[in-house]
Amino acid sequence: MPLRYTRTLTDSVRTQKADKQVGTLLAFVAGAINAGGFLAVHQYTSHMTGIVSSMADQLILGAFDLVLAGVAALICFLCGSICTTMMVNYARIHRLRSEYALPLLLEAVLLLCFGMLGAQIAQLHGLFVPITVMILAFLMGLQNALITKLSRSVIRTTHVTGIVTDIGIELGKLFYWNRGRAREHRQFVVADRSRLRLHCALLLAFFSGGTMGAWGFSHIGYAATVPLACLLVLISSIPAFDDIRAWLVNRKHRPAE
Repeated sequence: MPLRYTRTLTDSVRTQKADKQVGTLLAFVAGAINAGGFLAVHQYTSHMTGIVSSMADQLILGAFDLVLAGVAALICFLCGSICTTMMVNYARIHRLRSEYALPLLLEAVLLLCFGMLGAQIAQLHGLFVPITVMILAFLMGLQNALITKLSRSVIRTTHVTGIVTDIGIELGKLFYWNRGRAREHRQFVVADRSRLRLHCALLLAFFSGGTMGAWGFSHIGYAATVPLACLLVLISSIPAFDDIRAWLVNRKHRPAE
């Protein structure tokens, strides 16, 4: 993958093409993390709707420990979103090129640690499920907030409810038969085919990532997250290096006090 191409994916200067490409890659990563995490803890960590519904069920059933686990996952997802927002805004204020790369680098580091230390965490029988759920929920919140800000709320990658809804909307427009009064008043219903292709690609990427994540975790265990971490580093490291190089150059030419 050429360096120039990887720079465009997470650079602060955005294009619609780059947004679609990085969105598809992150949908693949989210699908892999979500499916692999389910095999680890039997819970989907990007599905906040399901977690909140489960909290309500467990509250009525009196399983207060599971309610607290759900609250912890919800808070961690929220903290991930907060962390991304703070990092992006800090980078914008300081005019860094890595405003979108920094959250992905953090996600890569956490994924790498999870992949390398997963076996050790699993030995903590009383804490394994809560810690794993909290880490993965934080990662999903981090990533979802990033792609939301990067694409200006056009793309989501960590859950498919909105993606399938958008596909249904565009298919409804596509199959709509413009006739009669609509033709007279030129009020044609036209599908956004580009948007339809984008969301179909996101759905396929999420499913493909889930398939690969489930296969990887079932065959090689927690180390299956290491290639995902490497992929995130690959697409986000160049803007970060650009900022480091610019900082070194400015420091070199800064007049001595």
